[in-house]
Amino acid sequence: MGTPVTLVKDSVPARAARPAAAPAGRPGRRRENLAGYLFMSPWIAGFLLLTAGPMVASLYFAFTDYNLFNSPRWVGFDNFTKMFDDPRWQKSVEVTAKYVVIGTPLKLLLALGVALLLAQSRRGQAFYRAAFYAPSLIGASVSVGFVWRSLFSDGAIVDRTQTFLGFHVGGWVGNADWVLYCLVALTVWQFGAPMVIFLAGLKQVPRELYEAAEMDGAGAFRRFWNITLPTISPVLFFNVLLETIHSFQIFGSAYVVSNTYCGPADATLVYTCYLYQQGFRNAQMGFAAAMAWMLLLAVALVTAVLFWSQNKWVHYAEEAR
Repeated sequence: MGTPVTLVKDSVPARAARPAAAPAGRPGRRRENLAGYLFMSPWIAGFLLLTAGPMVASLYFAFTDYNLFNSPRWVGFDNFTKMFDDPRWQKSVEVTAKYVVIGTPLKLLLALGVALLLAQSRRGQAFYRAAFYAPSLIGASVSVGFVWRSLFSDGAIVDRTQTFLGFHVGGWVGNADWVLYCLVALTVWQFGAPMVIFLAGLKQVPRELYEAAEMDGAGAFRRFWNITLPTISPVLFFNVLLETIHSFQIFGSAYVVSNTYCGPADATLVYTCYLYQQGFRNAQMGFAAAMAWMLLLAVALVTAVLFWSQNKWVHYAEEAR
């Protein structure tokens, strides 16, 4: 028989003793977290001072009578009551809704149409993509607003062209029935950003689906309706959501094209333009703050409706697996 082995009760494997060393690493992890928060501190400070802080302050001002010169005086829901009874506020809601309903679909239709053309291989494709995207970079500038107002004024090129074609409408800027369509034309002209997103979505459509559809005798429209649209529906939903929110926020083009008066006859009195007039021209900052929060609630409601509706027409790749 061999030598008997004596078992020592206090003998513990080396691996079992390792967890006891974990607390020694905590100071290093704290230093890493501290360094991360230090690098994030400019963004955190900017968010608190420039976004979160003003939002909380505007929520308080929405329930006060505040004119920028005197101390705020609490009035409860009086600003909201006056808002709903204000004919010009109702006009601004009507003008903004009309702009969103007309401008957003036209812009997305044009963006999708041009994206379908640019998705095909052709010479000079990079040039055409850059050329169609350029208006999105400069369209929001004040200088473009002045140029647009000059193009659609009385006796300008648009007026002369439509007169030559037999349409005696006059300049759109001075016509209350047409000036809003001038703003719609400006936003449609800036279709480059959604076009690029559509183009990226079209590149993800499998070519095998088109080839199988062609073998089954499907025409171009049937392939577009049954293959292209369902496949790029998430991209379409993203563009619809983004452009709708952006349309609610229109201000610069309406302010410049209408020569700062949002007219004639309040024809371009979009919501943000009336908010600006109340807050900075009439010094009714409490009323303007209440308008801003109503706009936020309206955009949130529209966004919620769009997210609710996506279950009916948006098809994600994970659902097909």
